[in-house]
Amino acid sequence: MYGVNERQFHNAFIKAGKMKGKHGENFMILLEQRLDNLVYRLGLARTRRQARQLVNHGHILVDGRRVDIPSYKVTPGQTISLREKSRNLTVIKESVEATNFVPEYISFDADKLEGTFTRLPERSELPAEINEAFIVEFYSR
Repeated sequence: MYGVNERQFHNAFIKAGKMKGKHGENFMILLEQRLDNLVYRLGLARTRRQARQLVNHGHILVDGRRVDIPSYKVTPGQTISLREKSRNLTVIKESVEATNFVPEYISFDADKLEGTFTRLPERSELPAEINEAFIVEFYSR
């Protein structure tokens, strides 16, 4: 889920517990804020693994600065774009053409190939197939 290993998953769970609000919702929001996830949500990659590789290889810019850490926490208002050299990659062009949905909490300009994380997502906008109550129950032991 979200292409993260067990340690990263558990650490996100612990951070979510220290935040105000519902533990499960905070946990899901933290996972949604990851740079690799937002690259996937923008449609710059077809899979989260591909998005992670794009980030690792330095193709992604956050507010004009190269970021090569997939777990980088993007905050609302930050802009995610591609390096100039990376804009012509076939993989990215195919992914953008195949994308037909970008969540409401992200604005995307297909011409510029850049998106802005406008706000934190609400629970109703997150994947319904994930039951965070089970995750909270599992890690609370």
